[in-house]
Amino acid sequence: MAGDNDIFDTKELELKRVIGFNGTVSGGLIVHPDREHIIYPLGCNVIIEDITQESKQSILSSHTNNVTCIAVSNDGRYIVSGQETYMGFKACITLWDYTTKTAIQKWELHKVKVQALAFSANGKYVFSLGGQDDGSVVVWDMVTREPICGSPAQVMSAGVTYCLAASKVSDDVFVTGGDNTLRIWTLDRENRKIRPVNTTLGGVKRIITCIEMVDDQDEKMAYFFCGTTTGDILCINKATNILQFEVPAKNKFSLGVTALSFVKMSDKGFNMLVGTGSGIVANYDIGVAFESGNKVKAIFKHRQDVQPWKHDVETSAITSIAKRGAGHQFYVGTAHSQVYKFQYSNLTAELIKTCHSSPINDVIFPYGVSQLIITCQEGEIRVWNLSTGKELRRFVLANKTCNALAISRDGKIIVSGWNDGKIRIFGFQAKDLALELKHIILDAHNKGVTAVAMTSTGNCIVSGGGEGQVRVWDIITGVDQNGKKEMRAQLRHSMKEHKNFVAQIVIRSNDKECASAGGDGTSIIWDLVKGIRKNVVFANTLFKSVCYGEEELQIITCGTDHKLGYWETYDGSMIRELEAAKAGAINSLDISSDHSALVTGGEEKLIKLWLYREGVVTHVGQGHSAAVLRVRIAPDTKSIISVSEDGAILQWRFPKM
Repeated sequence: MAGDNDIFDTKELELKRVIGFNGTVSGGLIVHPDREHIIYPLGCNVIIEDITQESKQSILSSHTNNVTCIAVSNDGRYIVSGQETYMGFKACITLWDYTTKTAIQKWELHKVKVQALAFSANGKYVFSLGGQDDGSVVVWDMVTREPICGSPAQVMSAGVTYCLAASKVSDDVFVTGGDNTLRIWTLDRENRKIRPVNTTLGGVKRIITCIEMVDDQDEKMAYFFCGTTTGDILCINKATNILQFEVPAKNKFSLGVTALSFVKMSDKGFNMLVGTGSGIVANYDIGVAFESGNKVKAIFKHRQDVQPWKHDVETSAITSIAKRGAGHQFYVGTAHSQVYKFQYSNLTAELIKTCHSSPINDVIFPYGVSQLIITCQEGEIRVWNLSTGKELRRFVLANKTCNALAISRDGKIIVSGWNDGKIRIFGFQAKDLALELKHIILDAHNKGVTAVAMTSTGNCIVSGGGEGQVRVWDIITGVDQNGKKEMRAQLRHSMKEHKNFVAQIVIRSNDKECASAGGDGTSIIWDLVKGIRKNVVFANTLFKSVCYGEEELQIITCGTDHKLGYWETYDGSMIRELEAAKAGAINSLDISSDHSALVTGGEEKLIKLWLYREGVVTHVGQGHSAAVLRVRIAPDTKSIISVSEDGAILQWRFPKM
């Protein structure tokens, strides 16, 4: 059957929207010089998002693994992005044309990872820095699109080089910094060489995390500033290559300086935006006073009319500060994948983008609603609006992980399974529709709840646990002593057949039968009325997902043996088996409401759309840079949602079949 794929010409699935932002990329959030778009990485894609219209996105996808750095030319015509790859392979740098949104050049010289990228002042060259396993700097010519020269980034005795910045005055000068290394490089174009000069730090040892060049402001003060893990800022004179001063002398920033951005020259000196590892955004004036004998005195003061900004709850590192225009507005990206829009005048922040920062374990659509999804991850449940890509509601429970979700037909109850063995049932508050905890089923399963499902009537929950039990619970609503409505759950059946975790449970539309996929190589069909096993199917695999097929007379399974299995529900016999992946497990599958198409996703990082009866792949979607954990087809069959280990939510356009 697998050979039939050759007859069908597989097409690409169209990526409609991406919800996510990789906040761990240092300097990854950039405002385009046209002031109307922000550019940021997510997985193996580069996203260009319009900030004037409601979240209009362009998606640049050509990388094969996580994007690790981005740079934009000063005239805004080009974007360059670098990625990481596996040991022993070369990492790719891609040059994009901003107007056509297409890849125009690919460069491969660095091994394993591209650490940082920068365009020269007038866009003549691109400077690239390799990661820890590469350790080299390469200069690329933008006219010939060829490498000019390269050199090791640091001396043998120094540590890893982490960051790179180009001079704002000269095309031939750039700076690299890292663990006990800081160098100014000059390009000798005629001899095809780059010549480094080590900066004299006078016994100061630092790990440099970010560099901000301000050599275009004042000829006498051709400086650049370096943020360090120690929590201070070094000021280096580019002309003399000597450390001028370090600020602050006392009360250094907690968890280091992680982002720097120069705003303007004021009468008080250099006005800088500072982002720290503890999540503080501050605006400091660095005044410079020259004393006798070439001595420089620095005055480091916060702007008097505002206080430093810090989030009330979140304490994640600030990884990017991107100015819009001259800096009246600026955008801040954090390591927890949040994006804030700041007003410079009063340093107030508006949260404009939230994303998952850890693996998304489950995603569901409310019954008959295609514009909302509910997702869960470690410690969180979130509700999203797909038409805008915005988060609507969130429930947070620290130090616990939500593994599975289900929702009632009327949309009033959300059931969630957690790794502490409890089933938590949520409703919505009447006042503001915030998620409200209605009831907790204690000790539902002793090794964590791994799967939940709800009947169409909404008065019965079927749950699966890490120990292999499948349990049926009746939801009873009543009135307590004070006349308030209350909800409780009563155990009806406990069925122990699986020898390992239950990966997924699906309930048949008549509510009398369900199918469970187990990690012990069995998929079991249960009678929910009698609480007994009706049938079982065996395979040499760990089953990951199951769904009912056409007329609910078949079940379709997938698992670690990268095969799709079609089975009879009547006697458990196999109908057909399809080779569904070249490598890795298939973690999830879903069937369309008319039972004509299937979608699968797994460790291959691909989304595959199948014709159910023919058993062939018609479309393939590439865009994830981590294993796909769940796929869902929208109730209106117009889009497909896939979620992955890196916290990305991708929405694909469902093609006309």
